[in-house]
Amino acid sequence: VQLQASGGGLVQAGGSLRLSCAVSGGTFSRYTMGWFRQAPGKEREFVAAISASAIVIGDLVKGRFTISRDSAKNTMYLQMNSLEPEDTGVYYCAADLFAMARESQALKYDYWGQGTLVTVSS
Repeated sequence: VQLQASGGGLVQAGGSLRLSCAVSGGTFSRYTMGWFRQAPGKEREFVAAISASAIVIGDLVKGRFTISRDSAKNTMYLQMNSLEPEDTGVYYCAADLFAMARESQALKYDYWGQGTLVTVSS
């Protein structure tokens, strides 16, 4: 399974970005998909996840970020609104056949994209 994340960039605080994660090489609908992020000097942290039956949004971004998936396009999205400087980091998409959407540990995911950088200026 290959994952390709895109959509990062530089945005001012209060702005919005939409990240995409294109999946190839597997049956997209079978995978739980997740977004994680890593700021410089910090550990990778859970952002959001979506399975066939559930959506989980991390506490730090709840109310500002939404996650969705389009099975026709084999693509997952992360809509990020009201961005804050603290949201700056490399955003990674991940996939796993057995993880549940509430799984917030990165090590539970087997497949990872290369990451896309999001920079929020104050």
